[in-house]
Amino acid sequence: MDRMNLRDFTFLVPLRIDTVNRLENTLVTIDYILSNFETQVSILEASGRNSGLLNKLLPQRVNYLFVEDMDTIFHRTRYINQLVRSVDTEYIIVWDTDVLIPVDQLNKSIELLRKREVDFITPFKDKFLDTSEVLRELFIQSRDMGVLEMHQGKMKALYNPNPVGGAFLAHRETYIAAGMENEKFYGWGREDGDRVNRWKILGHRHQHIEGVLYHLTHERGVNSAFHSPNQDSRKMIELNRSLAMSKEELQEEVNNWK
Repeated sequence: MDRMNLRDFTFLVPLRIDTVNRLENTLVTIDYILSNFETQVSILEASGRNSGLLNKLLPQRVNYLFVEDMDTIFHRTRYINQLVRSVDTEYIIVWDTDVLIPVDQLNKSIELLRKREVDFITPFKDKFLDTSEVLRELFIQSRDMGVLEMHQGKMKALYNPNPVGGAFLAHRETYIAAGMENEKFYGWGREDGDRVNRWKILGHRHQHIEGVLYHLTHERGVNSAFHSPNQDSRKMIELNRSLAMSKEELQEEVNNWK
């Protein structure tokens, strides 16, 4: 199969390998990307100990960086920003390590970005589906997206009613001008909604592509849920604070982040 030329894009994947399933999911998703696209992939692994295992297992053409981080909480927003600064392609795709999106949805997203009809794209709409252990195993064995498409009805929908996490595509310079990630969002949760709200307030063009995102199921530890009881309320306060700002106020705030 011919791979689509995506040399003007870089896939950015920040991660922490906390389980064997996470390691497997990472390798499966990277294989999926490289099997379908001629592109760059940059992975940043942040952890307290560098086993060297992921780097040995990744294809050589993947750009890999390890950051020593003794914090038990994975500060994902900070590492996304670090990855964005490290690349120079015109476009970026920020990608969770456990997700798969049908190629035709990504192709539509890429076409709209290249035509400059949008600034940011969420390459699915409404359907953020968790595969279940059984369907995850079936996909890993077959590497056939048809298996997931056939069994959608057996999957659990996550983050309803309007999921915006998992993956997004962006014009890199516009994303930087819009503040990149808000690093006040520390640990899991709510940063995806904050990001999309900010794009809209600042007047950028964001669009969803009809279709589904498949989430390869995994155990949920401290970095897959709110890590303390008050985290959700603190993040909602930050999210609502930006929602109350005018375009000018928010742009001034974003400029101060830099």
